[in-house]
Amino acid sequence: MDKKKYLVTGGAGFVGSNIAKTLEAQGHEVTVVDDFSHNGNFKNLIGFKGDVVPANLFEYLPEDDYFDAIFHEAAITDTTVMDQREMMEQNVEAFRNILNYAAENEIPKVVYASSAATYGNGAVPMKESQPTHPENVYGFSKVIDDNVARKFSQDHQDMKIIGLRYFNVFGPGEGFKGKMASMVFQLYNQMKAGKRPRVFKFGEQMRDFVYVKDVVKANLCALANGKETAVYNCGTGIARSYNDVITCLNRELGLNLEPEYIDNPYPFFQNKTEADMSLAKEKIGYTPDFTLETAIADYVSILEGKTN
Repeated sequence: MDKKKYLVTGGAGFVGSNIAKTLEAQGHEVTVVDDFSHNGNFKNLIGFKGDVVPANLFEYLPEDDYFDAIFHEAAITDTTVMDQREMMEQNVEAFRNILNYAAENEIPKVVYASSAATYGNGAVPMKESQPTHPENVYGFSKVIDDNVARKFSQDHQDMKIIGLRYFNVFGPGEGFKGKMASMVFQLYNQMKAGKRPRVFKFGEQMRDFVYVKDVVKANLCALANGKETAVYNCGTGIARSYNDVITCLNRELGLNLEPEYIDNPYPFFQNKTEADMSLAKEKIGYTPDFTLETAIADYVSILEGKTN
């Protein structure tokens, strides 16, 4: 593989750090930009050999520099943030800066993080062609990102701008997300401490849980195979319940803890998310490598220090 040069925004965060380290392991030169204000942590980049610039995307972008592509992962991902102006500035205007920067420097491809939050409580399986219906300002910001990308590409047809609508991502590197870390990680910590895993009654809510290693794969598929500006789902295509997660964790930890079912205090709660993965498979050649069972086995092995 020819050595390339890539820029990863939000590269000290959960998904961004996994992308940056994977690209570097493949022999590429990687520059990370992260202001460390939203879940970014230097520990996610231990062992990384590239440059890390501690700045936000309004303050800094490399001047007069060329990259073969940009992976844009920087964003506020905390869905409980209610400051609408801050969310829109950080998630939309920063993205607009990235696109303008790419156009000015003739960077041919931008792969960016969109979100399944754009669908809200929409019909399942969720298809890229269905109407968006975000239930919070975070989801709304990602809808506008998709709109901005579509409009920008009309005026810059030499650029390919590819969005990936992440579903419920979990895996190594999420520990610094705090309360926004995945249910897999939170349930693991409860069970590891010997506590019964707590989920809303009766654990039958279903999510399309996708392992971060598969999310990295989807980004690389978009890089290699994305021939047009578009948005694709990034999940597994199979919804699994919280009870299934607990079963997997019990098996991997050698435990037999029964769930503690609690009332759901939220007036809005998605009972099921599931990605239709047919378009991503057809257009960018992405299919996930991990099932929920194999992903949790791999993740627990890493959390337990048995593998890297």
